Amino acid sequence: MNLVRFRQTWQRLVTENRFHRGLLIALLTTNLLTLGALLQAERTVVLVPPILESQVNVARASASQEVKEAWGLFVTELLGNVTPTNAPFLRRTLEPLLSPSLRRAIAGILDDQVEALKRDRVSVRFAPELVQYEADSDRVRVSGKQVITGPGADPVTRPRTYEVQVAFRNYRPLITYLDAYQDARERKQRGADATADVAPSASTQ
Repeated sequence: MNLVRFRQTWQRLVTENRFHRGLLIALLTTNLLTLGALLQAERTVVLVPPILESQVNVARASASQEVKEAWGLFVTELLGNVTPTNAPFLRRTLEPLLSPSLRRAIAGILDDQVEALKRDRVSVRFAPELVQYEADSDRVRVSGKQVITGPGADPVTRPRTYEVQVAFRNYRPLITYLDAYQDARERKQRGADATADVAPSASTQ
């Protein structure tokens, strides 16, 4: 009797052991699959870019419309308010954001504009009024008023529009296109010549 009970107990233990072993193998397999999925998953970074007060999500190579609009506005406010005094700071701030193809061109344009500001003894400021996102071209347009003030002359106010394309590389913003023009006619006449005049003109004529 005891021998029969012992055999039954032993067989039950062996069966349970096999079941638990199979369960452990299954759990290990699912854990490995989960780990692999996590390693390959696109990570999302939560950040608060300039001008935006709420949190937004930025993926490795993309971002929402609100993020691009915020960065576009940030860049245009820097470019639209360049002065001989803040030009070095502006260059240090902008250069990490510019793509290699734009960096040298923008630096040269800024240098020329600063020299023009010094020569004509004028100050320029840009007041943005409208921010638009064009989904087809993936560009942000910031429109507003450019005010030029010179010695012994009344301020000159004229429309100004900046066009910016913001891409993302490894979660970081990268300006890949940058242009500025007074109106749609000027933009059409100039065609697609980006960076032709991204800094404010110093002429008050």
